[in-house]
Amino acid sequence: MGDLAKIFKAYDVRGVVPGEFDEPIAEAVGAAFVEVTGAVSVVVAHDMRESSVPLAEAFMRGARSRGADVVFAGLGSTDLLYYASGSLGLPGVMFTASHNPAEYNGMKMCRGGAVPIGGDTGLAEIRDRAAELVGAPATPTGSLIEKDLLSGYAHHLRALVDLSSIRPLKVVVDAGNGMGGHTVPAVFEGLPLELVPLYFELDGSFPNHEANPLEPQNLVDLQRAVLDTGADLGLAFDGDADRCWVVDERGASVSPSAVTALVATRELAKDPGGTIIHNVITSLGVPEIVREHGGTPVRTRVGHSFIKAEMARTGAIFGGEHSAHYYFRDFWFADSGMLAAMHVLAALGEQDRPLSQLVAAYSRYHASGELNSAVSDQGEALSLVRAAFEGRGEVDELDGLTITGPDWWFNLRASNTEPLLRLNAEAADESKMKAIKDEVLAIVGRVSL
Repeated sequence: MGDLAKIFKAYDVRGVVPGEFDEPIAEAVGAAFVEVTGAVSVVVAHDMRESSVPLAEAFMRGARSRGADVVFAGLGSTDLLYYASGSLGLPGVMFTASHNPAEYNGMKMCRGGAVPIGGDTGLAEIRDRAAELVGAPATPTGSLIEKDLLSGYAHHLRALVDLSSIRPLKVVVDAGNGMGGHTVPAVFEGLPLELVPLYFELDGSFPNHEANPLEPQNLVDLQRAVLDTGADLGLAFDGDADRCWVVDERGASVSPSAVTALVATRELAKDPGGTIIHNVITSLGVPEIVREHGGTPVRTRVGHSFIKAEMARTGAIFGGEHSAHYYFRDFWFADSGMLAAMHVLAALGEQDRPLSQLVAAYSRYHASGELNSAVSDQGEALSLVRAAFEGRGEVDELDGLTITGPDWWFNLRASNTEPLLRLNAEAADESKMKAIKDEVLAIVGRVSL
């Protein structure tokens, strides 16, 4: 039996199956979910992991034992679950461990309208109540209805981004044996896109590579296929297909900051003067470009719960993160990698330049990428860095330590789950960026593990 305190994270549930997360726990969480949220009906979907079906079935038994009706959507991406929650107006639960290895599974939960449930918005209460219910008998009384939502999801996305009149494009998609292999064919059907599929077979053992496009080694096959096939671009999705990474026709990565800026300009063209959310480690180019296009940039902490809360508070039309999560007001303020990918395809297909030239206008600075350092004392390391940069730039502590100079900035923040400090640095000049990065890492190294 697992330890619920260990698998309930800040935003979701995640653990090794069955050692940390098993069917009795899933059943107890189902009952607790209904009790805490007061849900009358719940929509449930799952990814392709071997453990996802039995865990989802256990959760549904628990939910139905509290009288709730269940709409079972079956296989889906996480953004399909958000579509289901938004379009049906129901609380929802997605069974997935996203990009984690095969032995993991988990749950992402939301209220009706895809409003996220996090540690301070109900997840802790669900955890505590589930701990009391583990092993208790659960007799289902609510109904169970199976509903295919894939075609509705695809139709909804195509209504938000019209690709029907773009020039023909060849696109390589690496689904990583994850849920993109299920959703991409449905969304792309009938569009002027020549699809070159990589690893579309649903396989939760991830036989080809991890379904985590943030790690460069997981992009190698996509980059090679783009070059080998002469494709216009490549797209890589993570395991639950809520994140999307873009590579250009040369096989070079397009930074999520550049994608954020590109999509922001398109959304601002539809909704002039709108608010755009970006986190503290998004490129400085994002707020610059947003202002140049008449929008209002709002900076927030890293993490989807912060982004979604700020989007709802400000009525923002779009939000982007360095981690390739992209959030849309017209998608219930939820994130959809597919929708971001469609914006990139539309922007590329509406003009004649290659993607590398198109995105050059959105890539103004040189970035280090995220660099992790294991430290013995996060607080001491942050204090040493702050002291070393005293008087050299503007300091803020919205999320970790950010110091901004005349043509550079860096952010150093602590991991919530590991003894790590995460560094992101950026400058107008590459040599300046490297100098700042090296200086910070040298200081952090004094308290390394």
